[in-house]
Parts: sequence; C-alpha cells; structure tokens
Amino acid sequence: MGSVTVDERKRALRGHFKQVRRDLGEEGRAQSDAGIEARLLSLPEYAQAEVLLAYLDFGPEVRTRGIIQAAWDAGKVVALPWCVPGTHQMRWYRVTSFDCLVRSKLGVEEPEPSDETEQLLGTGQRMLALVPGLTFDEAGYRLGYGGGFYDTFLSKFDGVSVGLCREAAWSCDLRAEGIVDEHDLPVQLVVTESRVLRV
Repeated sequence: MGSVTVDERKRALRGHFKQVRRDLGEEGRAQSDAGIEARLLSLPEYAQAEVLLAYLDFGPEVRTRGIIQAAWDAGKVVALPWCVPGTHQMRWYRVTSFDCLVRSKLGVEEPEPSDETEQLLGTGQRMLALVPGLTFDEAGYRLGYGGGFYDTFLSKFDGVSVGLCREAAWSCDLRAEGIVDEHDLPVQLVVTESRVLRV
C-alpha cells in the first residue's frame, strides 16, 4: 500500500473524527470528559504515579485541566510538553500553576523552557503520561494530528501511557483501516467515559 494512499486515509479519518468532536457539542464533550476524568483518577496506575506527564487540552480535545489540578492537589509532580522547533521532539517541564504558561504561535499554552524545571525521563520515578488523539482502538493504537511528537516520545518512554478517548471517537481496529505502520506505537491503557482498556 503506497504512502500516498496511507496519507489520504489518514486525512480522511482526521476529518471524520474532527467532525465527530464538533457534532458532540460543548455539553456532550463536557459530559464525556467528566466521565473520563473520574475513571482516570480511580486507576491504580494513576494513584501510584509520582509524576504526571500531561498534555494541556486545546480546543475540543478531551479536557485535562481537572486531572492536572487533581494531581497538584494530590502532591504529584506535573509536567507539560514543549515542542522543540524544527524537530519531532518534546521536552517536559514541571509546572505548578496554569498562570505560568505562555501561548505559542499556534495558540497552544506551553511551559517556558528552563533548566531548573525540566523533567527528565528515565529518572526512576513512577511516571504516567496522558496521550491525546483523535481516536484510539482496541489495540491501543491512535490517530494523532500528524506531527509525530507523541510517536517519538512513546518510543523512549518506559512509564505508563494512557490514551484519553471519548466513546463517540472510538475505533475498533485502525490497522484494518490501513493507517498503522511500523513507527506507530500503542498506548498501554485507553480510558473512555464508560471503560478502561488495558492493552
């Protein structure tokens, strides 16, 4: 299967699942996200984590701000990603407030890079990472936004990776859709408002 065909399939699926998010409406998304948050916070993997590597929701993504606040309240370290310009790499920086973030050119709120607040991987701390996606499937594979940042991150991450997905955006088998290749890595858990899948 040629790469052009794969790219076309990915573009079509991205368009479809972006429309699914819009069709849910603000109230529908909020209801789903509240259920996802409650399920995530009840996981033993979350309770055991010392460090939460979280994405900060943007637009209609599954909301993470309540999860981040709960992690702060529980005394956990919270780190957010900073995308290194011109690469597919992310670096993580500890944050203690939403007020310390800066808005990128793309409109995304990010931490300011600083040697003092960088959260390194492989420190021996128990880490749990929240992974965004337009859809996830039963094998833990995801369709992201095409930047490759999380694929690169997952290839080096040895903690627990958790995909957050609304039931309306669930896929049965992305491999059957012909969009999973050898560079794609699954997450270990997928949490929706009604279930927890351990891959």
